[in-house]
Amino acid sequence: MKITVAGVSKEVAEGLTVAQLVIDENVEMPQYVTVTVNDDFVEHDSFEGTVLKEGDSVEFLYFMGGGAV
Repeated sequence: MKITVAGVSKEVAEGLTVAQLVIDENVEMPQYVTVTVNDDFVEHDSFEGTVLKEGDSVEFLYFMGGGAV
C-alpha cells in the first residue's frame, strides 16, 4: 500500500504500525518524537496499536524548548 512519510510517497506492507514505521525510518530519538497521521496526533502509548492505512500521511515532529537570550 502507499502512504506518505514526511512528504515522500512510500510503498509499505499492509498492517504496518506507527511503532514499526518509526523503526523502519530510523527516526532519531524515537522516545522524543511526536507522530501525526493525517494531521492527528498519535499518543506514544498508541504507536503499537495504530495501524496505517492506504493513503495515510505521516509526519515526525520534535518540539524544542527555548528561552530568551
